[in-house]
Amino acid sequence: MRRITLAAGQALTQADLNRSGALPREVMESAAAIVDDVRERGDEAVREYCQRFDGACPSEFRVPQELVDAAPGMVDAEFLSSLRRAYRQIREFHERQRENSWFETRPDGTILGVKVTPLDSVAIYVPGGRAQYPSTVLMDAVPAKVAGVRRVVMVTPPQHDGTLSAYTLAAASVAGVDEVYAVGGAQAIGAVAYGTESIPRVDKVVGPGNAYVAAAKRHVSGDVGIDMIAGPSEVCVLADASADPVVVAADLMAQAEHDPMASCYLVTCDPSLPDRVLDAVERLVSQSPREKITRASLDDRGVVVVAATLADGTLCRFWARCATLVPSSWAPGARSPWATTLPAPITRFPPAARRASPTPWASTTSRSARASSPTRRRVFLRMLLPSRPWPRPRASGRMRSPLACA
Repeated sequence: MRRITLAAGQALTQADLNRSGALPREVMESAAAIVDDVRERGDEAVREYCQRFDGACPSEFRVPQELVDAAPGMVDAEFLSSLRRAYRQIREFHERQRENSWFETRPDGTILGVKVTPLDSVAIYVPGGRAQYPSTVLMDAVPAKVAGVRRVVMVTPPQHDGTLSAYTLAAASVAGVDEVYAVGGAQAIGAVAYGTESIPRVDKVVGPGNAYVAAAKRHVSGDVGIDMIAGPSEVCVLADASADPVVVAADLMAQAEHDPMASCYLVTCDPSLPDRVLDAVERLVSQSPREKITRASLDDRGVVVVAATLADGTLCRFWARCATLVPSSWAPGARSPWATTLPAPITRFPPAARRASPTPWASTTSRSARASSPTRRRVFLRMLLPSRPWPRPRASGRMRSPLACA
């Protein structure tokens, strides 16, 4: 990780971070070409890209429903219990966000109001190439179901043997996903955005992915709805001398392991902490099955900033411009693999923290945090704001209802 030492009152600049943006031009051009090819050639193009990028392509893209239904019985009981607990908590949270249609008639007879309508179909993208993320299934599928979406589709890349993880399928079963397709990458985004012979199109595409998935979502935006440009991950950890270097190292690695393009920043006022954190990283990363990815992220895009104090106003203002920093809400010292997802109603917080450690601040999802909101029930709704005069009687003498006008 590159180190920057700031004098008292000195401000960090964009040049210090060497940020190139979340989506490099070559990635956007490549993703756009893939999507356009899928739009033109359908299943044939999808199969070619699946074979090229995933090394496997199932004979049928859609996963049989009986396999999805059987998945909960294929995982260990403790995991399934955690999955169901998370499902209940996520659903309860999003049910509190319910928004209802309303109408009122003004004295002059004009009808005003809001008609809230769920989308008919939504695709959720679940990463599955470098790692498995069952929690992502719940975080996107549950609010969609609570919103009333009739058809929730999941697309996720197959493993090298052409199968899908039983844990991901178990999450799809618990969350009530209606259709599962073993397709990933930019080709999956193109397939659900425009439809192919075997994958019907949807109204909106949501969910995180690598840079190519994010670029593909950006390319199809306008032809189909998207939630946000999510990824690659970006995290900033602010830590003073009281921070446990092992926990700080784990916080950084938790984002670095997602993608070689993930950016990790450590800001501290303790000059000795960076060395202790880096020593902890060396001990931990050698035990990680994602060592190569984690090292690439930390070596190429990791930055350590040593400031005079964490309260330095210029530094804080800089980070506030980079991303909205929100206090942690999780218990210090948590060590469960579900620690950052089981208690949470949402995992993709563009402007928020989801920490399981004493380090007080963090943010994710690059600079899109400045203008985005977390995934929530409203993402899966359409809101019409009709303003119509009170309908006059028809020739038949019957009047239309206010709802019919909307």
